[in-house]
Amino acid sequence: MSTPTFGALRSQLLDAAAALADGPDALAGILSGIVDDVDRALAEPLEIFPVCHHSPASAMAMARRLREKQPKVIYLELCEDLTPLLTELRNCRLPVAVQAFASELDGFPQDWAPLSVVAPITEASAEYQAIAYALDTPGVELVLVDRSTDHVFQWQPRKEKAAEPALEPGAEPAEDADLHGDAVGVEIGDLRPRFAELEEHLLHHGKVRHWSEWWDQYVEQPLGDADYDTYRQVMVLIGSLFRRLAPGAHDRVASDEERERYMWTRMRQHLATSGIDAADALHICGAFHAASHVAEFGLHGADTYEISPRTATKWHYGLIPSSHSSIEAQFGLASGSVSIAAAVFAKSLTRTGVVPYRLEGQQGRASAKKKAKPVPVVTPQSQQVADRLSGFLARPPVLDTLDEDELLGWSVEIVRLARRNGYLASTADAIAVFETSILLAGMRGRARPTPYDFQDAAVTCIEKESVPGRRDVRRLCEIMLGGDRIGQVGYESLPPLARDVHDRLAPLGLKLEQRGVQRALLDIAGDPVLGKCSDLLWILRHLLPKGAARPIMGERRLGHRAIQESWDLALGTHQRELIELGYEGITVEQVLEQRLRRSVWGPQATAAVALGAVEDATLYLRSRRFADELGARAVDLLAAERTVDDAPDVLRRARRLLAHYRATEPVLPAWLESFVKAGYAHYCTLLPNAFVEEETGTKQVAAMLGFLFSMESLALSLGCDRAQLELAVAQSHPTTPGKTALLWAAQHQLGVLPRAELRERCAALLDNPLVLPAYPQYLSGFVQALEPVPALAGFVVEAISQAFGRLPDAVLLPWLPTLITTLRKEGGDHVGLLVREAGRVFPGDLPTLDTWTPPWSTTAVEPATAGAPRVQAGPVGMLLATYPVPTDALAALLGCDGEWASPERDTGTGAVRELLARYPESAVALAAATGAG
Repeated sequence: MSTPTFGALRSQLLDAAAALADGPDALAGILSGIVDDVDRALAEPLEIFPVCHHSPASAMAMARRLREKQPKVIYLELCEDLTPLLTELRNCRLPVAVQAFASELDGFPQDWAPLSVVAPITEASAEYQAIAYALDTPGVELVLVDRSTDHVFQWQPRKEKAAEPALEPGAEPAEDADLHGDAVGVEIGDLRPRFAELEEHLLHHGKVRHWSEWWDQYVEQPLGDADYDTYRQVMVLIGSLFRRLAPGAHDRVASDEERERYMWTRMRQHLATSGIDAADALHICGAFHAASHVAEFGLHGADTYEISPRTATKWHYGLIPSSHSSIEAQFGLASGSVSIAAAVFAKSLTRTGVVPYRLEGQQGRASAKKKAKPVPVVTPQSQQVADRLSGFLARPPVLDTLDEDELLGWSVEIVRLARRNGYLASTADAIAVFETSILLAGMRGRARPTPYDFQDAAVTCIEKESVPGRRDVRRLCEIMLGGDRIGQVGYESLPPLARDVHDRLAPLGLKLEQRGVQRALLDIAGDPVLGKCSDLLWILRHLLPKGAARPIMGERRLGHRAIQESWDLALGTHQRELIELGYEGITVEQVLEQRLRRSVWGPQATAAVALGAVEDATLYLRSRRFADELGARAVDLLAAERTVDDAPDVLRRARRLLAHYRATEPVLPAWLESFVKAGYAHYCTLLPNAFVEEETGTKQVAAMLGFLFSMESLALSLGCDRAQLELAVAQSHPTTPGKTALLWAAQHQLGVLPRAELRERCAALLDNPLVLPAYPQYLSGFVQALEPVPALAGFVVEAISQAFGRLPDAVLLPWLPTLITTLRKEGGDHVGLLVREAGRVFPGDLPTLDTWTPPWSTTAVEPATAGAPRVQAGPVGMLLATYPVPTDALAALLGCDGEWASPERDTGTGAVRELLARYPESAVALAAATGAG
């Protein structure tokens, strides 16, 4: 396959291999093979343009070659199903990423969801030059030939979603490095050694810290001003070298070969159907793929490859904002390398006068006014390719002269930025940075300091032991040299949902597309239109990350509507998340409804989750029909549950919904009545087991009792039987102190255990030294009992006070920490109720406290003696004496003993009798009206 073009170079490499290895070996095969790869790529009738991602040299060579060749068809290594999105780039400010997104999977493991693929595009990239040329030049067709996004995941091993790229050694994620989320990145030209020892060797002998710096020094700078043939041959040579020196990367190489078969099959199909001459086409791919070894390589390659069909997964496509730091973080590049590449590209354009291609109407950049005149086409078919590799490899590196003005400007500017960020930098530091940059460049074999040399010098001279501000010196250097440019998707390229959000929030008068936090003030009472903005903001707060829409003043709860609200909005910063919402629906209300429905019908759905969905539907959607649908699902989920882990959430949400519907609706919804009936029977059934199971905590049992007692009147009116609750309590036999206290509280609520007996049981616990260590757990159970029986608040205060009053210090002090930690852990929600009750019982000042006697320690009231005042006659006395049962029950509850005195029936001095005797007219009129004598 060889031609005489590279014969001399091949002979030199083989002689060098023989001299190094004392004979032919694998080294000779590798060196000869890379020359064969270059020869094969250049001899291909379809011109191959090898590139490296985000390479200024590739972008410069691309701009030059497009103006020379003026191809009619461009085959670009990019996922073929992303083609319709490329025309939307003119509405955006670069960098942005072309995205494919899928949340509902068919043919992939469900734990991979959601699937996301992004392809970042920057101005300083060869792919953008090709896209801009093809879209703005009439008669040029742009064809994406790489595998589809569906095939990206089809070819992933089923054990994992995708491999995460590693950062450069010592690199840290920069600001705004998460704009791509957890998407899988796709770029043109991933050119990096896949042999760790080779990369380590290159970094060591190149005297650089990371791969990006090595690439800039030994590839970018030499190729920046090189002619097209030299650039092309060197890039294929590097791609071939890294391809052949990739031991252990068989899976990755196999995936790359699959992509190459895919691309060449697609290109041959397009050439066959379109009738385009291969001389008028240009294939842009990574240098790694330009040195392909597959049988399908080239226009005359094998046609045996069959492209597998896509799965039934529904993909959504759009543009999301990107940034230099996001690209660096996703593809494992050194921090600041993409920003430096953008700065180098801009400087190269100014130095060489090359006019780059830019899309008409591109945001953030003015269109190029001057256009270069096309030159005669020069193709490999019309001119013999010359050997440029031999001269390039033999030529010593050209040492650029020192640009003192540029370096001095950098040194002064970094000191200024450092002072603004809290560093104690001075003019002396600027001089030190200047001199150290020159020194480091000389140690590394270059006369002109690179941005990486300058970074190291600035860190050495300015960085102290701690970083006073948010950014360190290395980050300040990146900002100064190029900055972390952050892209933005224009309004016209947003999905319908995002455009709808911007339109509906227009009354706020804010520039929502801007990054950063903006304050929005809503006077809903004064301007009812803002009420609709408030509704939308609350939905966005529910759907987007925490910082996208944050309420400062105002709240949204059942039965409450704020008249004024204040919000901090950062929709421009969270544009990616807003765009991805557009993949799920047309409006945010539709997305919220779909998410609530999925959560309720999902495999992990519980009754508490369903009640929460009902509450969200009522708060944000105000859809009674949808809320009833979710509520009916909550009834089914509750009946199917076999545990009570979510009982506290169920009780809290059910109480809120019940209070809301009672206040706003004439009748309760049918689903809520069914839920109360089902919950009453469900918790009665599970109550005996919950008391004895170790897995069920005290809080869960208290919540069950709270549901049963608080919903009892409604459940009984709906047809439930109270005997079921009584039997459940009677069958409960707890073994732990906390649950035992809960059982006593339940028995007291049912009337089975009087308060006097409950008081006696607590006194017996204090008298038993074996039980004293567990007494805090009893108290914790009583505190939890305030959930189902809030009337026990006074008794709990009494029980705690009795313990502190009766126990000696030798027992109380070791026992006190356990009490405090137990109450804090298990009774924190009820401490406020206990404090209020204690404030009502105890005196409010110290002098009164000295003479105060607790109400539970007073002696019983003595029976009435003969000389005691008799009960005054009158209607009240007669009523109480005639029906003494309620009064006796109240006296027993309060611990009062006594006997009834006989009221004066005929004569009395009661206040009522005196009033009637003084004004008899009313009584006489009433007697006449009723016919009484």
